[in-house]
Amino acid sequence: MLQIKNLTITHRKDLRVILDKFSVVLNDGDKAVIIGEEGNGKSTLMKWIYDPELALEYAECEGEKITAGEVLGYLPQELPESDKNRSLYEYFSGAKLFFDKTPKELSEMAKEFNVPVEFFYSEQKMQSLSGGEKIKAQLMRLLMDEPTVLLLDEPSNDIDISTLELLEKIINGWKHIVFFISHDEMLIENTANMVIHIEQIMRKTKSRYTVVKDNYRNYIANRTANFERQEQQAINDRLAKKKREEKYNRIYNSVESALSGVSRQAPSVARNLKDKMHTVKAMGKRFEKEDENMTEMPEKEEAIFFKLGDKTSAMPAGKTVIEYALDELKTPDDSAVLARGISLKIRGPEKICIVGTNGVGKTTLLKKMAEELLSRSDLRAQYMPQNYEDLLNLDVTPVEFLDDTGDKAIRTRIRTYLGSLKYTADEMDHPIRELSGGQKAKILLLKMSLSDANVLILDEPTRNFSPLSGPVIRKMIAAFPGAVISISHDRKYIEEVCTKTYTLTEKGLME
Repeated sequence: MLQIKNLTITHRKDLRVILDKFSVVLNDGDKAVIIGEEGNGKSTLMKWIYDPELALEYAECEGEKITAGEVLGYLPQELPESDKNRSLYEYFSGAKLFFDKTPKELSEMAKEFNVPVEFFYSEQKMQSLSGGEKIKAQLMRLLMDEPTVLLLDEPSNDIDISTLELLEKIINGWKHIVFFISHDEMLIENTANMVIHIEQIMRKTKSRYTVVKDNYRNYIANRTANFERQEQQAINDRLAKKKREEKYNRIYNSVESALSGVSRQAPSVARNLKDKMHTVKAMGKRFEKEDENMTEMPEKEEAIFFKLGDKTSAMPAGKTVIEYALDELKTPDDSAVLARGISLKIRGPEKICIVGTNGVGKTTLLKKMAEELLSRSDLRAQYMPQNYEDLLNLDVTPVEFLDDTGDKAIRTRIRTYLGSLKYTADEMDHPIRELSGGQKAKILLLKMSLSDANVLILDEPTRNFSPLSGPVIRKMIAAFPGAVISISHDRKYIEEVCTKTYTLTEKGLME
């Protein structure tokens, strides 16, 4: 059993309560997904559960955790700095039970995760692995120590589709507790049997959470239906109140007018009218009591909204965006050939997606294509890398990054746009390094939105976005009037956005 009692998390810098008196009990068999918009404290909650010290840098946490002998295993959203320069062998040696594993057990795990058994003993540095390979390594080391509680922060980030399916199998087959955060709606739909929804409502001034023992689809459907019912009832109550008030005012004004016009020679009439006025006022007080119980309009955290591109971003159907050819695709350090005979032709506003196994070189290829497209004068390209830090200056604020002119009018406009992306005024003035992965991604998407780009180069564009924001991001990219070249393992993104999909293999790109 894992129990959390009355946990309150407060952001140290702006003193905003991001989780208020949170309580939940998890038992064997529970597969609980935490959902919510970016910056709502999901990762902070996960860190606190595993080790409260991890959250202390930027948050104050008060609450009680009861683990009842459970063994916690934690997969962080980003590989810790302390592990980046370790070799794979050094990294796996850090697992408590690594040296207790038999060669057969290691071989079976390597086969399951589709890596060579030598992977565990490699001298390759962790930081040189692809994004998906890093996740695989972390998952394998975590599982080696035989935890009973899996704490997984975005385990679906960057892993290929076959590993996603393996992750689903691991979660569904886990006999104990799984507590996870994911942007992948299909993974959530296929695994979670409990939903924990963290929200910031009333312009991010109030924290609210919901715990429901149900699958994700049912939760979203029931939540939508409940909001619609509440909203309709609130509208009906307000219409009924308006009619009551109109009727009450007519009666009140009528009696008041009659009272003011009655003569002193008719005391009995005046007495009757005063009694009637007393009754009318009593009725008014009764109406006030009824209004106190009137259905409130539902408070909900709206999904983000903004637009990518306009008429100037439209790509003519016949224009060749890129005709790319590469004899050999090598690793960044030129130590190995990843693929040969690569060719790709994109015309007009096509939206293509490159898929393939982890480590095959997708990100390396996309970077090379981005270098060529960004240098072209006949195109206006924007690039969103897998590692946001390749483009973001972590020491400046979002406003400073998006505008280096200092012009007051421009900065006001940027603040308005950031507000539409659910940034608080305080978050706009936080250094980018203090923001969540999803909030960093929003900055890069907003940069694209503010540009006049007609080509977008996107490496895992939906990673780090909540499942609530995911549909908005997909719709926005699908509606972009220019060309899109992307890498993704998000099955809904591939289905809803991409007009063509290519698989990168050792023999090149296969449509």
